[in-house]
Amino acid sequence: MKKIIFFGDSITDMGRNRDDDSSFGCGYPSYVVKKLGSLYPSKYLLLNRGISGDRIVDLYARIKKDVWNEKPDYLFILIGVNDVWHEIDAKNGVDIKRFEKVYRMLIEDTLNVLRNVRIILFEPFVLYGEATKEHYDKFLEVKDYAKVVKRIAKDLNLSFIPLQERLDEGVNNLGIEKVARDGVHPDYEGATIIADAFMDYFYKEIEKK
Repeated sequence: MKKIIFFGDSITDMGRNRDDDSSFGCGYPSYVVKKLGSLYPSKYLLLNRGISGDRIVDLYARIKKDVWNEKPDYLFILIGVNDVWHEIDAKNGVDIKRFEKVYRMLIEDTLNVLRNVRIILFEPFVLYGEATKEHYDKFLEVKDYAKVVKRIAKDLNLSFIPLQERLDEGVNNLGIEKVARDGVHPDYEGATIIADAFMDYFYKEIEKK
C-alpha cells in the first residue's frame, strides 16, 4: 500500500480530529480520500497532517514527527498564506527570503532522509474575501511567495500544482461565497477545485505508473 501525506496549514487541516488518522476534516483531503477510496480501495493510505495557523517554519519544526517518521511514498505540501497573514495580524509572519530558505531546507532535508519520496508542491493562493479585503494589497504578496514555491519546485526537480488560476476561474464562475468566502479557506466548491487539481496530477503522474 502506497502512503500519501498532505502537509500544510488550515487549508489542509480544515477541522480534522488530530487524534484520529481516519479524520480528514472538510477540506480538499476529504474529497481526495473519497475519490481514491472508491476507485482504488486498499491501494493508497492517506494521512492528513495539516495544522491550522502553520507557517513554513512550523512545518519545518514538525517535519520529523509528522512526515519523516511516517515514511510516505508521496508528500503533498500546501503552505504560504500564513507567512503573509501572520505578519498582517500579529507581526509574526515569515519574510519571503526566510520563507524560501526554510522551504528549501525542508525539502532538501526530507530528500536526504527519505530517499525515495516524491514531493509535490501546491501553489499557495489568495482570493478577495471577507478576511482579506481590508488588507488585500498586502495579501497579494502571497502571489510572490507562490513564485518562490514554483522556483523551488523547478530547482529541485519537484512537481508543482498550480491553484491560483483554477480558483480565480472558480470565483468568476461561481462567486467567492461558494469558493472561499473569506478569501483563504475553501468552501465546498473551492475544496473540490483543489481536489480536482490533485486528481489531475494523480492520474497523470502517479496512477499511470
